[in-house]
Amino acid sequence: MTARIIDGKALSKQLREGFKTRVGTLVAQGVTPGLAVILVGDNPASRVYVGNKVKACEECGVRSFHIALPDDTVESEVLATIARLNADPAVHGILIQLPLPPHIDGRKVLEAISVHKDVDGFHLYNVGGLVVGNTIFPPCTPYGVQLLLDTTGTDVAGQNVVVVGASNIVGKPMALMLLQREATVTLCHARTRDLAQHTIL
Repeated sequence: MTARIIDGKALSKQLREGFKTRVGTLVAQGVTPGLAVILVGDNPASRVYVGNKVKACEECGVRSFHIALPDDTVESEVLATIARLNADPAVHGILIQLPLPPHIDGRKVLEAISVHKDVDGFHLYNVGGLVVGNTIFPPCTPYGVQLLLDTTGTDVAGQNVVVVGASNIVGKPMALMLLQREATVTLCHARTRDLAQHTIL
């Protein structure tokens, strides 16, 4: 089998142009989509990632709300911030930049986000929805991979697919999404023996 390079940047540009048009339609109807991003602490990589999200919002015409909290912010304050954003009609989506500081219970924080504003797809409702094929928001990275496969016309039904990495954010949901498309999925992880044997063509 010959390897193919999939141009993710080209797809991203195409999608953003489409989003810009859709956002323009909503704005004309009196609704400006709003995305809130909460960053706790001063992790350099997280700052870059959040900056990219804010820039993407600007390109598409989405209003962004960047909430930066210090590293020593207590868990109750983070939860109160989420509750405020859940109740704010100008905010349609909420993202929590991970990882959170160790003194904050990440699962509790993610579960506090309204299911209807959980655009990262990390709430238990959305994660569980992946199992039965009825999620409101699929996790972003696996969904992006799915779109990349779609642009190449790749049909995974009946194919053997290996997912390397079993994280809750990427690996596990990616495996579930591939199963929904009737692929036969092998999920490898840090304790997998002889990884090469699973990935050999």
